[in-house]
Amino acid sequence: MQLKIMPKKKRLSAGRVPLILFLCQMISALEVPLDPKLLEDLVQPPTITQQSPKDYIIDPRENIVIQCEAKGKPPPSFSWTRNGTHFDIDKDPLVTMKPGSGTLIINIMSEGKAETYEGVYQCTARNERGAAISNNIVVRPSRSPLWTKEKLEPITLRNGQSLVLPCRPPVGLPPPIIFWMDNSFQRLPQSERVSQGLNGDLYFSNVLPEDTREDYICYARFNHTQTIQQKQPISVKVISAKSSRERPPTFLTPEGNASNKEELRGNVLSLECIAEGLPTPIIYWIKEDGILPINRTFYKNFKKTLQIIHVSEADSGNYQCIAKNALGAIHHTISVTVKAAPYWIMAPQNLVLSPGEDGTLICRANGKPKPRISWLTNGVPVEIAPDDPSRKIDGDTIIFSNVQERSSAVYQCNASNEYGYLLANAFVNVLAEQPRILTPTNTLYQVIANRPALLDCAFFGSPLPTIEWFKGAKGSALHEDIYVLHENGTLEIPVAQKDSTGTYTCVARNKLGMAKNEVHLEIKDPTRIIKQPEYAVVQRGSTVSFECKVKHDHTLIPTVIWLKDNSELPSDERFTVDKDHLVIADVSDDDSGTYTCMANTTLDNVSASAVLSVVAPTPTPAPVYDVPNPPFDLELTNPLDKSVQLSWTPGDDNNSPITKFIIEYEDTMHEAGLWHHHTEVSGTQTTAQLKLSPYVNYSFRVMAENSIGRSLPSEASEQYLTKAAEPDKNPMAVEGLGSEPDNLVITWKPLNGFESNGPGLQYKVSWRQKDGDDEWTSVVVANVSKYIVSGTPTFVPYLIKVQALNDVGFAPEPAIVMGHSGEDLPMVAPGNVRVTVVNSTLAEVHWDPVPLKSIRGHLQGYRIYYWKAQSPSKRNRRHIEKKILTFQGSKTHGMLPGLEPFSHYTLNVRVVNGKGEGPASADQVFNTPEGVPSAPSSLKIVNPTLDSLTLEWDPPSHPNGILTEYTLKYQPINSTHELGPLVDLKIPANKTRWTLKNLNFSTRYKFYFYAQTSAGSGSQITEEAVTTMDEGAGKAMASRQVDIATQGWFIGLMCAVALLILILLIVCFIRRNKGGKYPVKEKEDARADPEIQPMKEDDGTFGEYSDAEDHKPLKKGSRTPSDRTVKKEDSDDSLVDYGEGVNGQFNEDGSFIGQYSGKKEKEPAEGNESSEAPSPVNAMNSFV
Repeated sequence: MQLKIMPKKKRLSAGRVPLILFLCQMISALEVPLDPKLLEDLVQPPTITQQSPKDYIIDPRENIVIQCEAKGKPPPSFSWTRNGTHFDIDKDPLVTMKPGSGTLIINIMSEGKAETYEGVYQCTARNERGAAISNNIVVRPSRSPLWTKEKLEPITLRNGQSLVLPCRPPVGLPPPIIFWMDNSFQRLPQSERVSQGLNGDLYFSNVLPEDTREDYICYARFNHTQTIQQKQPISVKVISAKSSRERPPTFLTPEGNASNKEELRGNVLSLECIAEGLPTPIIYWIKEDGILPINRTFYKNFKKTLQIIHVSEADSGNYQCIAKNALGAIHHTISVTVKAAPYWIMAPQNLVLSPGEDGTLICRANGKPKPRISWLTNGVPVEIAPDDPSRKIDGDTIIFSNVQERSSAVYQCNASNEYGYLLANAFVNVLAEQPRILTPTNTLYQVIANRPALLDCAFFGSPLPTIEWFKGAKGSALHEDIYVLHENGTLEIPVAQKDSTGTYTCVARNKLGMAKNEVHLEIKDPTRIIKQPEYAVVQRGSTVSFECKVKHDHTLIPTVIWLKDNSELPSDERFTVDKDHLVIADVSDDDSGTYTCMANTTLDNVSASAVLSVVAPTPTPAPVYDVPNPPFDLELTNPLDKSVQLSWTPGDDNNSPITKFIIEYEDTMHEAGLWHHHTEVSGTQTTAQLKLSPYVNYSFRVMAENSIGRSLPSEASEQYLTKAAEPDKNPMAVEGLGSEPDNLVITWKPLNGFESNGPGLQYKVSWRQKDGDDEWTSVVVANVSKYIVSGTPTFVPYLIKVQALNDVGFAPEPAIVMGHSGEDLPMVAPGNVRVTVVNSTLAEVHWDPVPLKSIRGHLQGYRIYYWKAQSPSKRNRRHIEKKILTFQGSKTHGMLPGLEPFSHYTLNVRVVNGKGEGPASADQVFNTPEGVPSAPSSLKIVNPTLDSLTLEWDPPSHPNGILTEYTLKYQPINSTHELGPLVDLKIPANKTRWTLKNLNFSTRYKFYFYAQTSAGSGSQITEEAVTTMDEGAGKAMASRQVDIATQGWFIGLMCAVALLILILLIVCFIRRNKGGKYPVKEKEDARADPEIQPMKEDDGTFGEYSDAEDHKPLKKGSRTPSDRTVKKEDSDDSLVDYGEGVNGQFNEDGSFIGQYSGKKEKEPAEGNESSEAPSPVNAMNSFV
């Protein structure tokens, strides 16, 4: 991190000329590093970080939450005004302020009315360094009034007449959305003949007999309160006439020949013309003395409505709508005036200065009419604020000179006109801080020799410290003749050598003190393969060995691995790897390939490869097969400007015919020692006509190839220099991308020396704005690969071309490519963010797209940050885990899966371009409904007696809501493992212990236990236990056994019984091996507890989410461990688990689809069955 001071660039009007000399000495704010330990110690004036919107419409059915969050050091205190006077929250028992925050919570759900708290609120955050204020937050409750009762007479008219059905909805806050439907909740069809106007009325250009109906109903939907109001049905009867007289168009709306329309900059301009006539008129739109803006003009309502989005002052003018049919045409002129609420040109930025320094706060805004700029300090108009000798106000600029610590304050700039206002807080924080070095002390840097070394020295101080580096205990300061000293304090050694090893000291000084830090540098020897694996040709069935000997720095431990064809070695015992060798035994044809030895250390890696060729074994005696001997006696003949003939004599083919010759060339002028492939010819040829390029000093060599492999190269031919010529190609990969918001970086892949065709290779770089300049701007640069155009506007398309030239001439005209100047971070957050909770684990988020101009870059998509509110036990944690979902492209909605039930979530949305993220939208909060709980954490059976058992349990670890009760079911198990009758018992949710009485003695019981919330029953846990025996009966039985156990007849009887049992076991064993089976398992299955059988929900999946695990049955209970404690099993929720059926919806044009349906879940046979009847009101709320 670094503390930077940069010149402040300003443009001064003529009226400010006397200030020029003073402003030339201005310096900008210090940049404070974001090191957490550093920030903890620095005092800072308050900064408002979050606040409610200026126009805040609340739901009167919920508590009022007015947000005000701020940061500062020390933490700020908060106060509020209401309607311009102090708002004493201590005197109102319904009003509380969140701890550590300025957010107000007004509890109107228990008592009180929302209308009581209407008004204009403003928050002030204050500490010893100043006070920041929020916007004026106008709080108003939403209103959805009922329709005025009226008696509507039936309307009767003849075929072909025009008709207007009035809607006149009640005035609500915000205004309602209007639509027309029938009694079956079906949207009334609209067309060029029948359409709904912007005011909600239904217009008929001419009526037809099929328009006759008694249920024309106007609906008003109030989104804020999710309510719908309905007007009384209107009855229309159309009487068929033998013939309807055709007539030219006349306008139903607007009236007259001309009208006026005023709209604010940035809004959507909507112009409407609806005409009647027979036949039905067609509407056309034009703009007088201009054209309609491309990409911002849209037609709605069958072209009866013209919409222009993101209007600006340039869209003012006269717009004409023309209605035309076969009998004539009429027109109406709408005069549009675009006004503008204030918008920022340059908002004031925070200043961090050191004592004695100078700085400026600049606040510039525009609007129509021009906004008035006023300044406040710590929330008080600057005219009545305490005087500060270091401060001078000059219109939209505050100039600070020779500031002191008492000059610290928070300044507010207010730009306002009749259409709105802007308010910005910017603080001036005067700090006097000794230098601090943020890089950890004694940091060790390890670098491979002959590579760059970078030693960090992040620092901070006020005034800006100077940085010096020293080597060794008594070394002198390091200078830039050998080293590179970066502005952020980093020391760079461009080529580190062994003697660069040592201790380096970074020293930071300013007038308040000094700080130093030592770091250590070690230079390591590079890793090298000194013995590389070599190409091998072996016979099938033989053994081959590849050697790879690695030399490395003795302090580094290398790892050597072998690869075959860039993949792991086959898992085969024939492959043996030791320290320096790879040995392959019993080689087969599949072992052919490329074998690579790769040596890695923590600092570098090297590799070397060799090819293994496997050939068939040869009989004995057998000829020697080998690669060919190299060709020889190369000769160049018939030299021309761009060609020459090469001839050669083949070498011995070594018993394998030569299949081809490979010709390579060397350019000794540009790339000496580097050979390139030129061409290949048949193995029967000994000459080749070679095409040549200009300005190349050629040498050639030839290699022969047979089925075994390729020969060594021949000796090089004599050299042949071709004449120079102009380039015959231009650079490839031409791109135009900005690295900063105000530049255009033009890059290309340079031609190599071979492609230059002559000396003096240069490039002519040309550019112009795609939609602006007609003339190209050009510059000729040296043989480089980049040129930077400065001073460009942000993210503007440019046309670019790069042409090669040399001393002979220019290359052909290059292709034109399009690029863009640099991107900047988006300026605007997505608006109108809405959250719809689908179920307990899924929510749907909608937002309005950000205007394209404000994106200032390539739209990458939208990013949702969402996080769960922490429980009270976790609120002391400093870090809140935020989750991020990115939706690519221009999507304006997305799903948030995997939410936790019964939780409070907060989210915001940001637009993303190639530069990064834009500002976050206002936080939206939502709550997920309750879900079913997990199984109880444990279940123990303690204190067994003759007729009772005591159960102890721990509540579910994930209740997912408020527990309503526990359900305990139990049944006896006899000695043949058959299950007895099931007993069902409800236990209050606050219990963790229960005793069952009146049980049978010496009996095993099986228990099924689960918790419930209002959402349903959770997973169950099972356990088994046995009541104790009757002690008296046990003693008597033992006594009888002792009495008879000594009798001889009893011993004989027991022997006979044992023999019979043995015979019976043998018979059973034989029957079982023959496929027989006992009925015990069938009986147990027949009486299995229905609660543990697999349950299947009605189809309630949502969208495309699914989980195969949903169809797996629940695991049955099993014998428990000796401690009789059963822990619940983890399970993964899926969207299907929480998916809910959709009752119905409208498609995009509003027509009703689907049907009413309630959701019904299957319950166990012993459970309470329930169902939910479909609600027409709920259906209406979700339909539209």
